[in-house]
Amino acid sequence: MASEGSPDAAAPDGEARRDDLRHAIDAAATRVVIVGGGVAGLVVARECARPGFEVTVVEASDRLGGTVARTVVDGITVDEGAESFATRGGHVAELIAELGLGDRIVQPNPEGAWVRLPSGTVPLPKAGLLGIPSSPLASDVVRAIGWTGALRAYLDRLRPVLTIGQERSLGALVRKRMGSRVLDRLVAPVTTGIYAAQPDDLDIAVVAPGLNAALTRQGSLSGAVSELRANVKAGSAANGLRGGMWMLVQALEDSVAERGGRVLAGVSVRSVERFEADAAQETDVSPGTDAPDPRWTVGLADGSTLPADVVVLAAPAAASIALLSVASDELAELASLEWPDASSVELVTLVLDKPALDVAPRGTGVLVADLPGSGVTAKALTHSTAKWSWLADETGGRHVVRLSYGKAGRPSETIGLSDAEVRSLAVQDASALLNIPLSESDVTGFARVGWTNALPHAALGERERIDTVRSAVESVAGLEVTGSWLAGTGLASVIPDAKEAAHRVRGLRWKELTENL
Repeated sequence: MASEGSPDAAAPDGEARRDDLRHAIDAAATRVVIVGGGVAGLVVARECARPGFEVTVVEASDRLGGTVARTVVDGITVDEGAESFATRGGHVAELIAELGLGDRIVQPNPEGAWVRLPSGTVPLPKAGLLGIPSSPLASDVVRAIGWTGALRAYLDRLRPVLTIGQERSLGALVRKRMGSRVLDRLVAPVTTGIYAAQPDDLDIAVVAPGLNAALTRQGSLSGAVSELRANVKAGSAANGLRGGMWMLVQALEDSVAERGGRVLAGVSVRSVERFEADAAQETDVSPGTDAPDPRWTVGLADGSTLPADVVVLAAPAAASIALLSVASDELAELASLEWPDASSVELVTLVLDKPALDVAPRGTGVLVADLPGSGVTAKALTHSTAKWSWLADETGGRHVVRLSYGKAGRPSETIGLSDAEVRSLAVQDASALLNIPLSESDVTGFARVGWTNALPHAALGERERIDTVRSAVESVAGLEVTGSWLAGTGLASVIPDAKEAAHRVRGLRWKELTENL
């Protein structure tokens, strides 16, 4: 007879515990409701949609993907939101490969962009970081900021170390080390294009991790930029998908469905509240079933509710904060956080029948320095068919250009304008930026779309606000929050943050099951 504690005696107990765990998983799937069907919400849904989980995505609009979207202009399907992804970290490429789209990853034309200055339009210097030059006296830098600006920037290498490396504002650091011409003509056009924010408002630790430390080691800002660039792997900093980035959203939606998740589009969420047993008849929870009471009820605009063991807020900042602040007493303080106003951006797509554009006179596009005398209203132009060869192959010789309106901290200049007025303005700006006479008769297709951007994660003070939100939500069981307003701009930030949120949801499920056995 086996003695107590022997392997033969322990085996049945271990097998019994495994049977109990399997039964628990089969009997009571964790109900996960995800509020927001952008990329963050879809990634969480895909990661959680597996045995033991019932996943529902609720999206207020009638389509998924957030700012990763598509439109058809003159018969051409184009991205009307994000059209590329940052390659840093490899997170986006990894997800794309998991979704079976890895063979569609493409690199943009390496020709690069130009910058529009009051004195003219010149190629954006290549050997830099966020517009900060690594070699202030390089010919392309001198062409952009002149010898006066270049010599001032070179003084960076002659200034003593002293207290450098202590600045938090990117703009303040560049201004101090290299002068206003580098800041206004090179750095500002880049940061407003990437982050929709002025350099003075950006946190160095977020937009350029390691820059301050490298500055201390090298003794100059240009030397620090050289060091960081040397440590970056060769290749494009941003890639795209042949066919368009919108294909990522379609693949995510299909994957969620294949894994058993469901999506409710065109459905608004009005509340997230703790579950009350006496209200069970108003939810999907039926008295007398084996399903345990949920933690939460998610109230929908039509008056119905969804039971949830875990709620993941993946909606934009304003909607998420509004729901969180009334979901629990511990989160009420979030309503009093002072969040700066969001900025509005409008993207205008033109399809042009203009053979003169075949030579791509301004590379892949033009960034505009926000200085008097630029002569244009747009803050940037992308020559999409020059940037992406796959798109050029599909247009039959036509050209696609996209203009962006709405500078940091200001509403878009196109708000309130009619389609005809916006189209006329876009043609005028495109003609000036591309340095080719264009008329409205050259336009064969036109589209406009407006986006409201949250304050960038890189803005000064934003890290503290975000830490407050994350810390508060962490203290409430069954709530998670993710999205670009917390993780940072771009898919390279959004996707890993959403995966981490999903990992915590799955970890909570496992912890509760094992604790109850």
